[in-house]
Amino acid sequence: MEDKQSMILLSDPAIAAVPQQDNGEELVDARDLLRVDARAAEPTGRYALMRRGLAERLVTAQAALPDGLSLLVIEGYRPYDAQLAIFTGYRDELRRRYPDWPVARLHVETSKFVSPVEVAPHSTGGAVDLTLCDAEGRELDMGTVVDATPDDSADACFTAATNIPDAAVTNRTIMGNALLEAGLINYPTEWWHWSYGDRYWALMTDAPTTIYAPIRA
Repeated sequence: MEDKQSMILLSDPAIAAVPQQDNGEELVDARDLLRVDARAAEPTGRYALMRRGLAERLVTAQAALPDGLSLLVIEGYRPYDAQLAIFTGYRDELRRRYPDWPVARLHVETSKFVSPVEVAPHSTGGAVDLTLCDAEGRELDMGTVVDATPDDSADACFTAATNIPDAAVTNRTIMGNALLEAGLINYPTEWWHWSYGDRYWALMTDAPTTIYAPIRA
């Protein structure tokens, strides 16, 4: 699975080709189940929402962590408009930095940091950005901050990056093992991004369809 993940980005047409179904599962508030950070908070509280199946799997992963460590959820559900704004904003930033890039490369490079809106895992409620913290809520060294871009971090944001401290490699491994065992899939250019039930998850697990489709809420 790791080799397959390393080759497939969310810009790949294979992701958009995955048939979508939705099992109708409700969104739940992760703050009732897990430690949630407020950095992505907005007035509606949608940042803390996620599908029940994802939340249950995160609780399972939490229980598998070593004593004294905790998952720290940063963002779950992201509406279509918010996703589109992030994608176009980063695309335009890269266009300013690299004006000679053709449109196709610009699209691919943008997708290493933020999903094209038509296949966005967060908009299904089946994706989560998260990290690890200790019992007092202090974040562990993960090699980069959450939402570090490939361009600014020299690809240290890639999950399998080797240009990060040994402690960060260990922490990524601890978190990743717990989440993989719980049934989640990582997007390999973002160590903090994990999902369940979306198109990326379906392709990587050979599921015939998604479990979740985008939510307009």
